[in-house]
Amino acid sequence: MERKTPLYDAHVKAGGKMVPFAGYSLPVQYQTGVIKEHMAVRTQAGLFDVSHMGEILCEGKDAVANLQMLLTNNYDNLVDGQARYSPMCNEKGGTVDDLIVYKKSDGHYFIVVNAANKDKDYQWMLDHQFGEVTFTDVSDQYAQLALQGPKAMETLRKLTEEDHIPKKYYHAVFDTDVAGIPCIISKTGYTGEDGVELYLASENAEKMWDMLLEAGKDEGLIPCGLGARDTLRMEAAMPLYGHEMNDEVTPLETGLNFAVKMKKENFIGKAAMEESGEPAIKRVGMKVTGRGIIREEQDVYVDGQKVGRTTSGTHCPYLGYPVAMALVDAKSCEEGSKVEVDVRGRRVEAEIVPLPFYKRSK
Repeated sequence: MERKTPLYDAHVKAGGKMVPFAGYSLPVQYQTGVIKEHMAVRTQAGLFDVSHMGEILCEGKDAVANLQMLLTNNYDNLVDGQARYSPMCNEKGGTVDDLIVYKKSDGHYFIVVNAANKDKDYQWMLDHQFGEVTFTDVSDQYAQLALQGPKAMETLRKLTEEDHIPKKYYHAVFDTDVAGIPCIISKTGYTGEDGVELYLASENAEKMWDMLLEAGKDEGLIPCGLGARDTLRMEAAMPLYGHEMNDEVTPLETGLNFAVKMKKENFIGKAAMEESGEPAIKRVGMKVTGRGIIREEQDVYVDGQKVGRTTSGTHCPYLGYPVAMALVDAKSCEEGSKVEVDVRGRRVEAEIVPLPFYKRSK
């Protein structure tokens, strides 16, 4: 039985097509359809329910030391309100999950993890904790809304003061409010657009959802589902756990080098990644040049030789053509290389292109 987010009734009322996802019942799309929802986020604004995501508190004198050991990125230089992305690895260097850590204050950290991995991540943290630290799963207390798109900030400013809004990307303002509702406002997102993610008490979620949609009417704000969330993150070439990375794939193999600080004294998985040396596989982007749409888990060939498998693929509404990401033999595919992908027994031509596929103009 799927769980319901605090916004379940609002989705049903708005005509959301509900599907099971990460243990929850969530809207894959509304009556507007995925393409219109996608284009709204690229050109105006969209509102997503991401309350299925998990939230974990890390608190205590040894909180930073624990984060430094658990995570590949560096956390000893965060300022209050700053957020930082990181993979979390196992001893073999494979990826347990990828997540975001916010520093609220010294000894107080707010961690956001992927919904499907929440219980696994929490247990991993408990199993590896040391010293004076407490990890607390507070997921049930929070709803999370993502307001994304070039008109997102205009909408938000109608409901809150300018100094409540973070000035920089990957920063958050804690203990603030939107239209009188207490929340955390975070300048983050999973769409490749400007915007914010709001964390608030579950019981206030529907009121906040309705107020944002009303405030954003003139900006073209519409509710968006999982379908558009996936096509948007694909255009922005953002990796998704279970696709571009998993317990067997290291962050270095999937191109997350920026978030792996090998000069750090130690972290779980560091020794294994050092021993492995230069990664033998890499994540690449592919633009489909033949006829067809490439999906995940399809074999990639160069000159008739299998060189890897796709991890995600879809038609991108804003770009107007299909793309895919793949994990391939690091030596076999350079930008500009021509490849073929086996789509149900038929070879579809594609070209290796730089990532991301789409980047918003500042």
